Amino acid sequence: MDWSWLFILACPLMMIVMMFGMRGMHGHGSKSKQSESEQAIQEELSALKVQNELMKEEIQKLKQ
Repeated sequence: MDWSWLFILACPLMMIVMMFGMRGMHGHGSKSKQSESEQAIQEELSALKVQNELMKEEIQKLKQ
């Protein structure tokens, strides 16, 4: 009996199963990484806003 056809069918099926499994793993990791980078961006933006206000005050003092 020739089993080569079974091997040919098994490869694409295993590839599909692995792709679905990896998609689930990457989805969880990227969300946490994304939220961490969003939080870092928000912190940097807040620091820049504070620095901007301080510079505006300094410019007003220099104008007087």
